[in-house]
Amino acid sequence: MRRETIIIGAGAAGMMCAAHAGPDTLVIDHARNPGEKIRISGGGRCNFTNMYAAPENFLSQNPHFAKSALARYTQWDFIDLVTRHGIAWHEKTLGQLFCDGKATQIIRMLRDEMEKTGAELWLHTAVISVRHGPEGFTLDLDRDGKRVSITCHNLVLATGGKSIPKMGATGLAYDIARQFGLDVTETRPGLVPFTFPPERFSGLAGVALPARLSNDRAGFDEALLFTHRGLSGPSVLQISSYWREGEEIRIDLDPEGRLFDSLRDTRQISGRKALTTELARALPARLVDHLAGVLDLSGNLADQSDAALRGICDALRDWHLTPSGSEGYRTAEVTLGGIDTDGLSSKTMEAKSVPGLYAIGEAVDVTGWLGGYNFQWAWSSGHAAGAAIRTRATGS
Repeated sequence: MRRETIIIGAGAAGMMCAAHAGPDTLVIDHARNPGEKIRISGGGRCNFTNMYAAPENFLSQNPHFAKSALARYTQWDFIDLVTRHGIAWHEKTLGQLFCDGKATQIIRMLRDEMEKTGAELWLHTAVISVRHGPEGFTLDLDRDGKRVSITCHNLVLATGGKSIPKMGATGLAYDIARQFGLDVTETRPGLVPFTFPPERFSGLAGVALPARLSNDRAGFDEALLFTHRGLSGPSVLQISSYWREGEEIRIDLDPEGRLFDSLRDTRQISGRKALTTELARALPARLVDHLAGVLDLSGNLADQSDAALRGICDALRDWHLTPSGSEGYRTAEVTLGGIDTDGLSSKTMEAKSVPGLYAIGEAVDVTGWLGGYNFQWAWSSGHAAGAAIRTRATGS
């Protein structure tokens, strides 16, 4: 049995690639359904791209690698595709675009695009082995318990990374890449909550507020959420991609910088108010109670000099914490690192040393911020590989 192109992985990147690669394309996946990460994303509504997607929103050892694919298939191209399929969408915040309805609409759209181009999908199909010879790539597969061997001219690695193993995530793409001499950079969980000792924030679980989280590499102004295990929320997930074990993070609980003026003004007219009472007007009360054990928040406002108020506000704007770790791949939204971009063409996603071998999506060392950026990389890189394959096959 032979196909022109086989794509391993029926996720966002794999299905996008199949929609552009040409009619003699087979997509295989060990899962029961395609696009499972699409289905669960965005609370079931799929944050399918970001209006502000640009190369600076992505992490990679080569920060320039993503530029070509992102420029040739932009967020506006995908928005146009979504609109043409009659899928209603809205902007939620910070350029994040979501379906008005269910995320399964995006999966259905990709399936329709695959069917339009003639691509075939095999589910319940696991890869046993891959080898390369004069006839191209030969894959030994287990399809519903039956052994199948199939040969192809083009092989696309689109199996994602290691994040959320309960959904079947593995390092298969990395293993195959190494088998054919491609380097794989260090991989680690990205967009993941931080953990702390159990007693650290147990009384704050469920408390949320706007905050700025930063370290020496980056900073993000978004919501912060305290949990039984530690810290989560968009600002935490964002900074986690720039964090290493053992490093501290900085939290600014007054990112707009208005607290000092507010406390000083209130002292002028209501000096007998307790400091903690007034702080609880700006911050969650449970957080103020917690911080009272860390900072000296006793007394009334009238008892506080300008210098004392400034010291308290400065401490609230520069709270240093060192996470004990992260929740790991179990809950990480993405995998940082992956197949080294030095071995790939930025225009076609093809391996420089192995003609016909491509790597796309999360399997590659390109990781986006939270907010639809990783899906945009899936669309852009999938399109780049698919278009290159089709152009080579048709000669146009």
